[in-house]
Amino acid sequence: MLGFLNIGVFQALLFVAAYRLPGGVAATVGAIQPLVVVMLSWAVLGARTSWLSWIAAVSGMLGVALLVLGPAAKLDGLGIIAAAGGALAMACGTLLTKKWQPPANALVLTSWQLSVGGLFLLPLALSVESLPQSINLTQVLGYLWLGLIGTGLTYVFWLRGVMRMSASAVTGFSLLSPLSATVLGLVVLDQQLSGLQSVGMVLVLTGVWLGQYKMTAAVAPVTTEVRP
Repeated sequence: MLGFLNIGVFQALLFVAAYRLPGGVAATVGAIQPLVVVMLSWAVLGARTSWLSWIAAVSGMLGVALLVLGPAAKLDGLGIIAAAGGALAMACGTLLTKKWQPPANALVLTSWQLSVGGLFLLPLALSVESLPQSINLTQVLGYLWLGLIGTGLTYVFWLRGVMRMSASAVTGFSLLSPLSATVLGLVVLDQQLSGLQSVGMVLVLTGVWLGQYKMTAAVAPVTTEVRP
């Protein structure tokens, strides 16, 4: 189930959304994931969610919208559905990982999920795509980056965080992806940041910080005074 949700469904819908939507729209729709996690934790799992969790999720989502969603953004119905479905699948997979706490370390858990998700996607890929006639070195390096770094290593870190932190705190970090892209645009491509984008950056960082503040406050050690 975890491999199906986290890899099979999420990865497929992620690339459908990336192909059919501008990056800003896809990132904005994907930013609903922390809010979905908070809602499902409260409604389905009966978890106690503080008002800080709700504020963090909404703040992060609005921040991403201001950061990357421009007036020229084009909307595509199927792309929107794919982005929202991918966020929902990943949110459910994160919550179930936290609920079940599989008896394996993050590396083993990632390996099994990638294997199951890949087997699920294989017949779908072969049914809609033909095998490439040739693959050059650039394409090989691109696949290695996407497979080993962009998927394998990041999922190890992600699942390790899920097993050690609250689900809402971990999903809050997903908001740093569009923020990182914006910062790289400023540094590498010499892009300019508008006033609204600056506000969006502050909201994203506020949402992530509130999510982590809630977690650290919950696990803060309690000291007791020992008297003779």
